[in-house]
Amino acid sequence: MMEPREQSESMNNLEKDQILNTEAQNEPQEVVNEEVKVEEPVAAATEEKPEPAQEPEPAQEPKAQAAPKLDLAGKSKEELVDLMREAATRPIEEVKDDVQAIKAAFFALRREEVAKEKEAFLANGNEESDFTPKEDSCESDLKELLNVLKERRTEYNAAQEANREANLEKKRQIIALINEIANDPDNINRQFNRVKQLQQDFKDAGEVPATADTEIWKEFQRATERFYDVLKMNKELRDYDFKKNLELKQQLCEEAEALDDETDIVAAFRKLQELHNNWREIGPVAKELREELWARFKAASSAINKKYQTFFEDRKSKEKENADAKTELCEKIEQISTDNLKTYAQWDEVTKQIIALQEDWKKLGYASRKANAALFARFRKSCDEFFAKKADFYKSMKEELTSNLAKKIDLCERAEALMDSTDWKEATDKFVEMQKEWKTIGPVIKKYSDNVWKRFIAACDHFFEQKKKQNVNVHAVEHENLKAKKEVIATLKATIEEAADDAAQTVRDLMDRWQEIGHVPFKEKDKIYAQYRELVDKAFDTLNMRGSRPRGEGGSRGQRQSGGDRNLSERDRLVRTYEQRLSELKTFENNMGFLTANTKSGNSLVQEMERRIARLKEEIAELEQRIKEIDNA
Repeated sequence: MMEPREQSESMNNLEKDQILNTEAQNEPQEVVNEEVKVEEPVAAATEEKPEPAQEPEPAQEPKAQAAPKLDLAGKSKEELVDLMREAATRPIEEVKDDVQAIKAAFFALRREEVAKEKEAFLANGNEESDFTPKEDSCESDLKELLNVLKERRTEYNAAQEANREANLEKKRQIIALINEIANDPDNINRQFNRVKQLQQDFKDAGEVPATADTEIWKEFQRATERFYDVLKMNKELRDYDFKKNLELKQQLCEEAEALDDETDIVAAFRKLQELHNNWREIGPVAKELREELWARFKAASSAINKKYQTFFEDRKSKEKENADAKTELCEKIEQISTDNLKTYAQWDEVTKQIIALQEDWKKLGYASRKANAALFARFRKSCDEFFAKKADFYKSMKEELTSNLAKKIDLCERAEALMDSTDWKEATDKFVEMQKEWKTIGPVIKKYSDNVWKRFIAACDHFFEQKKKQNVNVHAVEHENLKAKKEVIATLKATIEEAADDAAQTVRDLMDRWQEIGHVPFKEKDKIYAQYRELVDKAFDTLNMRGSRPRGEGGSRGQRQSGGDRNLSERDRLVRTYEQRLSELKTFENNMGFLTANTKSGNSLVQEMERRIARLKEEIAELEQRIKEIDNA
C-alpha cells in the first residue's frame, strides 16, 4: 500500500506474502479423535469439530534426537544461502526446522535491506510510488534452493505414501497369519511366541494410509483377541500381561487428566492425540477393569475435546468480528473517490485517509483463512488503484510544473534585464505587468519554488530601491527649482515697480527663464504659480504689453478675446493633455488592484503609485480650470 507517501503513503508484495504466510502458519491443525476399540468401549468424538475429521496419527517409529538449533545470529545473506545449500544435501525429513529458520532469517535481512534502499531512494527526492527494489542474486539463489527442497519434499511424500501402502499390505498379511494360527487350536500353544512376534511386527510395520489406519487396527485387535480366546493360555502369564497393560493405561489416564491444567488448548489437544495413539498400542487389561479404565480415560478426553471445541467457537466468533471490521474498511476505502482531486494538497489529504485505513487494518486480527485472503485482496486492490491514480496525477502534473518553472525563469530574466533601467515610468509599468503575469502562472516543483521566487523579488526590490533613491534626488532638484522661481518672482516684482524703459523686455526674459525652470514640489506648485501669474498680468497691464502675451498665460478678458485663434489652439492642446492624463489615471488605478505591500518593494511601489495618482488628479483639475477659462473667454 501507497503516501503519500503519501506512503506510504501502499503495502508491497513482500509484506502481503508475509501476512498470508503468517496467517497460514498460525492456523492450528485440527484433529478429531477417532473411535477405536482397545478391548474396551470405543473413544467417541462427542463434539463436532470446525474442520473435517482426520484419522489420528498411528504410532510412529522413535525419532532420532533433534539436532541442535542453528545459530543464525550475525549471518550474512551469502552465509544463509550457503547454509540452505548445505541443508538441501541432507535428508529431507531432517531439515524442515532448519529450512524455516534460514528462510526467516534471510528475508528479515532482505526486508531491512529493501527498507534502507527505499529510504535512500526517497532521500534523493524521488517519489515513493516510483520505488522498485533492486534484484538480489542471493534471493534468487535462495528461491532456487527452496524449489529444489520443495521438489524433494514432494518426492519424499510420494515415497512415504507408497511405503504406507506397503505397510498396509504387510499388516494385512500379519493379521491373516494370526487368524490362521487361531484357526489351528491343536497347535496354538506352540504358536504363542510366534504370535507375540507377529504383534511386534505389526507395531514395527510403520504408518499406513490414514483412511485405513483405524480399520486395520480394529482387524488386528479382533485377530489378537480371537487368538487369546482360543489360546486359553496360562492364567499367570495372562494376568502378568494384563497387569503390565493396566499400569501403562493408568499412566495414560493421569497424563490425560493433567492436560486439563494446560493453558495452551491447541497443544493440549495435540498431546491428547498422542495419548490416544499410545492407548491403542497397549494390549488389553483384565476384563472386569476395562469399562472403568476406559470411562476414566474417555472422561479426561471429553474435557479436553470440549475446551477445544469452545476454543474454536470463540475463535470463529472473533474471526467473524474481524471479517466484518475488515469488510467495513474495504467499503470505506472503496467509497473514496479521486474524481475531484485536482491539487497536491487534495491528494495528500486523501492519502492520509488511505494510510489511516491501512493502520486500522493492521490493528485487526485474522479472519478465517479463506475470508481473510479474499478481504486482503479486496483491500489491497483498492489501495493499489488509488496509488496508481496518484502516480498518474503526479506524472501529468510534472510537465505542467516544468512549464510553469520555465515561464517564471523567463520572468526572472526579464526582470533582471530591466532592474537597472532609469526610464522610471516605462520600467515601472513593465514591472507591474510582470508581477501581474507572475500571479497568473501556476505552481512549480517545490524544491525550485523558493529559489525562483527569491530571484524574481530580488530583481523587483533592486529596481524600486534605485527608483526610491532617484525620487529623493528629484525632490532635491524640485526644491532648487522652487528657489529659482522665487528669484524670478522677486526680480519680476522689482522690474514692475521700477518701470524702466527696457522693463517690457526684462519681463519677457523673466518669462522665458520661468519656462526653463523645471518642476517644483507639488504642494508649492499652485501657490508659486499664482504669484507668478498675478505679476505677469500686472506687468502686461502696467507696461502696456497687450497683444504680446505668450500662449497659455492668463490675462484680461479683452486681451484673451484679441488672441482668439491662439486660445482655440491652446484649448485643443489642453484637451488632448486632459484626455491623456485621464487615461494615465485609469491605468494607475487599475494597476493598484494588483499590488500588495507584503514586501519592501511592494510597499515602495504602492506609495509611489499613490503619489502619482494624486498628482494626476491635481493636474486634471488644473487642466479643467484652464479649459473653462478659455471657454469663458
